[in-house]
Amino acid sequence: MVTRPREDAPALAEALTELGIEPVLEPLMSIGYIAGPPLDLDGVQALLATSANGVRAFARRDHRRHLPVYTVGDASARAAAEAGFTAVNSASGDVAALAALVRERLEADGGALLHVAGSHLAGDLAGMLAGHGFTCRREVLYQARPAAALSAEAVRDLEEGTLDGVVFFSPRTAAAFAGLVREGGLEGTVGLLAAFCLSPAVAGEAEALSWGRVVIAGKPEQDALVQAIEAWRQAGDREKRETGRRQSW
Repeated sequence: MVTRPREDAPALAEALTELGIEPVLEPLMSIGYIAGPPLDLDGVQALLATSANGVRAFARRDHRRHLPVYTVGDASARAAAEAGFTAVNSASGDVAALAALVRERLEADGGALLHVAGSHLAGDLAGMLAGHGFTCRREVLYQARPAAALSAEAVRDLEEGTLDGVVFFSPRTAAAFAGLVREGGLEGTVGLLAAFCLSPAVAGEAEALSWGRVVIAGKPEQDALVQAIEAWRQAGDREKRETGRRQSW
């Protein structure tokens, strides 16, 4: 089960399909873009993006692409390139890695930094930069809203045991899934499933449920998580074999 927003799910679904893994899409966050005028870029030396949706939201609001973009990871870097930015720099990690990349590549007196972001932040990017003299201004350009309920198809898949695992990319999504599972009285359905988590912070929220196994990516990037899923599949799951549970891999 892929829980990513609809905007982000296709790339992950394609990567899994190429490995012979069947993705079942169950978006647990919906993205609402905030309309408004073009942004104030006076004195801004670079854009910072901690998600692909931040890049997409900027592209909807503003046609300008002259500024360099520094992104938290490769997925957001791809979104920036697809949006028409030509100077794209990926930290290939988390918020701390992005702050480190900015400190390495940019000068604090070169101008302000504009963080194109959502209404909910993971990590204090501005704080990590302020201590080094950078001015970081945040523009909230979208909202990620959690799903109110699991779809009927997701409930059926959980109850019938047709899944092998659930993929989580953010702590909010993992927490939303755990809450919806508890509300639906479905806690017992995940005991033989694997929770595939992008980071330890994501796993921390997923572990509100009693999974058969929690698998964490080696680094917080989609490719690393896909590799972890494939490694898990290749190694097999001893508990599944012992119980004779049907494998759908």
